[in-house]
Amino acid sequence: MPLLTKEQSLLPAARKAKEVEAIISSPYTYMVLLGGHLGHVQGLVDLARAGGKKVLLHADLIDGLKNDEYAAEYLCQTIRPAGLISTRAGVIARTKQAGLIAVQRLFLLDSDALEKSCKLLEKTQPDYVEVLPGLMPEIIAEVKERTGIPVIAGGLIRTKEHVRQALAAGAAAITTSRSELWRE
Repeated sequence: MPLLTKEQSLLPAARKAKEVEAIISSPYTYMVLLGGHLGHVQGLVDLARAGGKKVLLHADLIDGLKNDEYAAEYLCQTIRPAGLISTRAGVIARTKQAGLIAVQRLFLLDSDALEKSCKLLEKTQPDYVEVLPGLMPEIIAEVKERTGIPVIAGGLIRTKEHVRQALAAGAAAITTSRSELWRE
């Protein structure tokens, strides 16, 4: 599933309508919507879509929606983003069944979390894995090598040097809500 290429190694992330509007005027095709109120999500996805953007929706961060397989089914069928991001294996499974891009988000806090996460990835086989925090070049390289799944680096990416380090370590892309990093 070709999403992240050399043409888009950065995924701008938005929480609010003004941020979505800023991304619409950017050269990026894909963007991340970091949740929001359930009543506003459809409008934000529609706004982005009307602006020619494809949305990866962070299912875990939607206020007013339980984070489970049924929520994923609703999001895939009703909201219809390009893909879903989630920490939950069931959400990833439903997203893949719907034919959307599935991004498994991992919080790698220690060696035990890394081991458990690699086992989880063997089971879920998402299209992409988002590693947080994204400031761990050695871990980005290790996850990519061990799983064969393209890695997105996210969380605490604050400077162009952070972006460069994550990409040099093998990340397919980075996610950031810092609009100053969206400018090429």
